[in-house]
Amino acid sequence: MQPVLVIIDIQRDYFPGGRHPLVGPDAAADAAEKVLSWQRRQGAPVIHVRHESPAGGGFLEVDTDGAEIDFRVAPTADETLIVKHAPNSFVGTDLDDRLRALGDRPLLVAGMMTSMCVDATVRAAIDLGYDVTVVGDACAAPDLAHDGVEVDGRTVHTAFLAALSGAGATVVTSAEVVAG
Repeated sequence: MQPVLVIIDIQRDYFPGGRHPLVGPDAAADAAEKVLSWQRRQGAPVIHVRHESPAGGGFLEVDTDGAEIDFRVAPTADETLIVKHAPNSFVGTDLDDRLRALGDRPLLVAGMMTSMCVDATVRAAIDLGYDVTVVGDACAAPDLAHDGVEVDGRTVHTAFLAALSGAGATVVTSAEVVAG
């Protein structure tokens, strides 16, 4: 059975010129676009998730250009769009109901940020019993700092993918998906 592709928060504020640019967002969006095109050719389901923060939230603010989904992965009229307000795409949304209605399908996840919304959603999906595969090169993360230590975005991204792999997700590349 074909997986459900869940694309999380590939939104304009995460790109250069946005309010919270990530490391490598264009490469991630290009990889997500390849997977989305493949999924559409298969006639397999796609669910798009868009985060909306309230006005004054800093980024991904409701009714701003930065909250818009990047054109490369924009939903078509027949694809589901879920709006969320928390990092975990299941919180306060009908994502679980929509996924269950599609049958017992594995999930294929791409999105932003690897270290926040992708992580929170994938961990929740695993806890809910879903078989989850993350398309690693179709995700991106920011540079982070804590306690005087700066961690570059590529290292953040890699560390979170490694942690998700250790938590039960499978991590693949977009090339592996489309070759599949």
